[in-house]
Amino acid sequence: MSADTSTLFFESPEPFSLRDGSLLPGITLAYETWGELNADGSNAILLFHALSGSHHAAGNNPSIPGIGDLWQPELHAGWWEEMIGPGKAIDTDTHFIICPNYLGGCYGSIGPASINPATEQPWGASFPSVSAADQVNAFALLLDSLGIGTLHGLVGPSVGGLVATTFATRLPERVRNVINIAAGFKTTVLNKLILFEQILAIENDPNFNGGDFYGKQPPLYGLALARMISHKTFVHLDAIENRARRDIIQPDDILAWYRVQDQFQSYMLHQGKKFVQRFDANTYLRIIDLWSKYNAVLEGDAETPEDLFAPCAAAGQKWLVFSIDSDFCFYPEEQSELVSHLEKSGVEAMHITVHSTKGHDSFLLEPELYTPHIAWALK
Repeated sequence: MSADTSTLFFESPEPFSLRDGSLLPGITLAYETWGELNADGSNAILLFHALSGSHHAAGNNPSIPGIGDLWQPELHAGWWEEMIGPGKAIDTDTHFIICPNYLGGCYGSIGPASINPATEQPWGASFPSVSAADQVNAFALLLDSLGIGTLHGLVGPSVGGLVATTFATRLPERVRNVINIAAGFKTTVLNKLILFEQILAIENDPNFNGGDFYGKQPPLYGLALARMISHKTFVHLDAIENRARRDIIQPDDILAWYRVQDQFQSYMLHQGKKFVQRFDANTYLRIIDLWSKYNAVLEGDAETPEDLFAPCAAAGQKWLVFSIDSDFCFYPEEQSELVSHLEKSGVEAMHITVHSTKGHDSFLLEPELYTPHIAWALK
């Protein structure tokens, strides 16, 4: 039985500027921690979650105040339970781990569903765009509040790897080690198109109402379709075939003429309909917008990749970059590009390719493939 954990909240009442020129009157970040911070604050590791993940990476958290029914039972167990704890890859006997929920999130951090103090109504459509640099600036405030100057390490899988790269390049003097898992250096044209399809799916749901749907029927079908579009890039097609149930469920609530043909269509519909119970459509749009426009050079306010990573080399950072050979979401070529830029800039980098049949989700499903390397890098 996993130990119970609880969500903590960092609040900054100062106005918070975003990259798009918007200003938030203050911010709240939900986060969790594991382990104990040592006297000089030198054993801290900042962990970033994936697109639709949360700050709850380990332990059992049965509830989060103020988020309603989104905290479904499937979320109560931490998403990286097998990687965080005594003697595990990220060892709580020696490290203090912090995982925050993203700015714009729906699990306790300020986001579109939060109350705008100027209107006393949910932000909805008026909540601004957020970038990876915005996330870094917010998380730096959180670290300051905890008395943490230099981090022992950053760990970022998937979209979290994008934020980790931006943190390491914007604040190189605050980072010793970077572990980047199945992410990229800049968003590919293919991913931009796949993400745009998801944006259109949500925007064209008649219940979306431009993003002002709180207190009304939410855009469930649009969000479900967006999840279906993305899910097939996260999970290897062989795994979908293995997971799909043999019985076919016809969703009479959303299809009038078409009849579901096979268990794979039924499986994908099930994934989409399950997802909408636990996530917010506006948050989904904010995070995939962050991903769609991601370019590490621009987020780091640099001119070239060499300019971007030169301060990382000067700071003595060490990087561990993972590729997954069956990844259809962040292809291995993307990590190769990242490592090439690191090496050309003089940053010490190790590149490991994980051989898996699980696709992009391997980092969630196969801890044994990552544990030895991560444990070594953090020592």
